[in-house]
Amino acid sequence: MRFATWNVNSVGARLPRLEQWLDLAQPDVLCLQETKCAGDAFPSQGATERGYQVAAHGEGRWNGVAILSRVGLEQVTRGFTGEPLPPAPADSDPALIEVPGRPLPEARAMAATCGPLRVWSVYVPNGRTLDSPQFPYKLRWLAALRAAVEPEVRSDVPFVIAGDFNVAPADDDVWDPSVFVGSTHVTEEERRELAGLRALGLEDVRARALKHGTPYTYWDYRAGMFHKNQGMRIDLVYASRPAASAVTDAYVDRDARKGKGPSDHAPIVVDLDL
Repeated sequence: MRFATWNVNSVGARLPRLEQWLDLAQPDVLCLQETKCAGDAFPSQGATERGYQVAAHGEGRWNGVAILSRVGLEQVTRGFTGEPLPPAPADSDPALIEVPGRPLPEARAMAATCGPLRVWSVYVPNGRTLDSPQFPYKLRWLAALRAAVEPEVRSDVPFVIAGDFNVAPADDDVWDPSVFVGSTHVTEEERRELAGLRALGLEDVRARALKHGTPYTYWDYRAGMFHKNQGMRIDLVYASRPAASAVTDAYVDRDARKGKGPSDHAPIVVDLDL
C-alpha cells in the first residue's frame, strides 16, 4: 500500500501537476493540504477517472484538506471535537464569521478509513509571529488535536496522521537554526506540543532525501531557496506502531518541487506492507 501527503498550495492552481503526479507516483491514498477551495468545489473529476474516491473539507479561499483513496473511503469526519476557533479577524469579514465577531472553525483537519488504514490529513495553523494572536491559537489547536486523535491512536487499527504541521521537530530540520531565532515553527512551545502528540504512541516516519541528504519538505519561493536547498522539514507523517512496523520505504519526492508553477512543498511517499 502506498500512502502520500502533500501540501499542494491551491489544488486549482496545481491541478495539472497533481494529476500528472498521481500518474507517476501511483499512491493508493493521498492526503492534501492547503487546497484553497470549498469542499463541494474540489475538482475531483481527474482523480475519479483515475479510480480515486475523494473527500474534501474546505472553505473557499485558504486552508482546506482532502483525502483521495482508491482502496476505500469510509468513516469520513471533517474537523474534530474540541477544535478551537481562530482569533477574530481584525477587519470582520462576513464570509468568515457565523455571527458578528465570531469566526468559524477553519478547515484544517479531516479523517477517513482507507482500506486497512485510518488516516488523518492535517494543516496546522502557521502561527505567523510570536506576538500574533495566531500563535497561541496554533498551540491550542495542536493540544486539541492531540486529545481528538488519542482514542484512535490507542486502537489496534493502523493509524497515520500526516500533513503540514508548520513545526520543525528539531534544529536539524531547518537549513540554518540561527535564521529562525525569534520565529515561529521552531519554538520550544510548538515542539513541546508536537512531542506530546508523538507521546501518544506515534512514530515519526522519517522520509529519506533524494538529494543533499536533507529530507526537507518545504522551500520558500523567495531568493532561490529551493535551488540553494534552504528548506525545512515541516510536513510530517506520524504513524501508530501497527502502521510504523509495516513501513518498507519512505521518501520526499523532491522532483515534484521542480519545474513551472510548483507548490512550495514536496510530497512525502510512504510504502507500507498492509
